[in-house]
Amino acid sequence: MTSITRSFEDLKVGMRDNMSKKITQEIVHQFAEVSGDFNPVHVDKEYGKTCIFGNNIAHGMLGAAMISAVLGNKLPGVGSIYLSQDLRFRAPVYFGDVITAYVEIIELDEEKKKIKLNAWCENQDEKKVVTGTAQIYLNQ
Repeated sequence: MTSITRSFEDLKVGMRDNMSKKITQEIVHQFAEVSGDFNPVHVDKEYGKTCIFGNNIAHGMLGAAMISAVLGNKLPGVGSIYLSQDLRFRAPVYFGDVITAYVEIIELDEEKKKIKLNAWCENQDEKKVVTGTAQIYLNQ
């Protein structure tokens, strides 16, 4: 993914960007390795069959990581420093789902170089699986 560099002055309320990724068993296992979260609901096929969802699901924080990728690489892009994120996990993400992470600027504080954005992830059926807001400082 190519990173975008924008000045604070280039940003406008309503600007939006996104990225998509097919969630595979391999990606979930890699995320488990990086995060150390080996909850069997994510990585044990037999256990997944017994859980409320009837199958393994991806880590909710995998969606949050995709939001982080959009913030750091696309909007606002290079120089983004995460200040805060609130999240709600709305629906499970299954292996094979295509997840799109979106961000949209909702507030700009030019004096402090802070940006507030709506942030969410949708599956291939346009069902929101993660929702929240993010606060970013743009380091320029």
